[in-house]
Amino acid sequence: MGWVLRLVESGVEGSPGSIDVLEIERPGDLGDLADLGLTHAEGKELLARVQQAVVAAQGRAHAAHRPACRICGGACRIKDYRPRRIATLFGAVTVRLPRFHCAGCDRMEAGVGWPAHGRSTPQFDELRAHLSALMPYRVAAGVLEQFLPVDAGIDPETLRGHTLKRGADLVNTAATEPTVDAAAITLTVDSTFIRSCEDGQRHLEVRLGNVETSTGARQVFAAVAKTDTEIETLIRRSLAEIGQTDKTTLTAFTDGCPGLRSILAAAGVTEPPFLDWFHIAMRLQHAGKTAGSLPSETPEQAHAKAAIVTELDRLRWRIWHGKATDAQITLERLRELMPAFQGERGRGARSPSSRRLWTALREIDRYLTSQSAWLVNCAERHRAGQRVGTAITEGTANFLVNRRLNKEQQMRWSRRGADLLLQVRCAVVNGKLGSGLGQLFKTEAEPASSLALAA
Repeated sequence: MGWVLRLVESGVEGSPGSIDVLEIERPGDLGDLADLGLTHAEGKELLARVQQAVVAAQGRAHAAHRPACRICGGACRIKDYRPRRIATLFGAVTVRLPRFHCAGCDRMEAGVGWPAHGRSTPQFDELRAHLSALMPYRVAAGVLEQFLPVDAGIDPETLRGHTLKRGADLVNTAATEPTVDAAAITLTVDSTFIRSCEDGQRHLEVRLGNVETSTGARQVFAAVAKTDTEIETLIRRSLAEIGQTDKTTLTAFTDGCPGLRSILAAAGVTEPPFLDWFHIAMRLQHAGKTAGSLPSETPEQAHAKAAIVTELDRLRWRIWHGKATDAQITLERLRELMPAFQGERGRGARSPSSRRLWTALREIDRYLTSQSAWLVNCAERHRAGQRVGTAITEGTANFLVNRRLNKEQQMRWSRRGADLLLQVRCAVVNGKLGSGLGQLFKTEAEPASSLALAA
């Protein structure tokens, strides 16, 4: 069985033009499912030929628009054609661009309305940046080559250059106007690290965060420290895009780092940020697990171990309810119980559990002493359905930074390359780049929704 695919031009005066695009030969029986329909190669060839035919027709129509001479205003005639190779989603095409000549003043004129520097279509550039933000450059190039009839512009270095250029353009974009004003916004900021390829430093600091409304709309932002990308500008833009007004109630959370608090102040957050529960809970969990491994060889140790476990539960309850002073009292009681384990020996290279518990308690004490001014009643906020920490930002660091720059990709990054790639990743996740592949949530959620729309 055979078919001829014919492309017929419509919307033109006179008889419509047509061109035979592809001849297809397939067996008539279906004994083998491999013979069902078009093959992968035929599908790619069909897209490429249709693209070339459409481009050729557009080139002929474009050449019909003859410009007037800018000097004498006389009519110009076609002198010759210059081919221009353009990379598109469906293969590289050659456009025949005319050059015009004015017989009156002997002046050359270019074609009408053609961009001066165009080697690829904007949609192709956007898809390359989109895929490169989600996967390594070489893998993204392989995906494009596998599924589309692309034969130009898919070298990994080319993809990297286009992605970083798109990231630089995204840094300076203005905030989009929201359609709905937000009554309340929660802002969380945190930091993480990626490996550096630059001399004299092993890691680069990445500052990131979330803005989330009470209706579930959510956006993320990130920037590498000490770059031209100002994290304060990203915070202000994210707040504006998600609907912040003068009447919006803004609540900020940090892990207690003074640098993050200064960033929030520079971004216009006037209220002091709350101390999040996540980082405190991690320290308490470590202390609780260590207490469970304490020895109970003597009655004194067994009694002290049971008392320590009880006091740690009480310490957790008091911190959860924002009682910093009472938490210090509990810490003093725990210190008084520790001498029962004096002389404990570790097993192998592992230090004694009492020493590890003492270190954990000292870390909790140091953290509460320096951060007690920002401690809030997490229990009250939790009962009211409000956020109590930056755990959501820890997840953001995982899918935004670690998946592409740290965990699965054992590579090192330059400061500029990592920062611009992060801008593209944020745009993809926020749904501002591409067709929606990789988008995790929307800028505006439905009023009845209580959570961000996750993919």
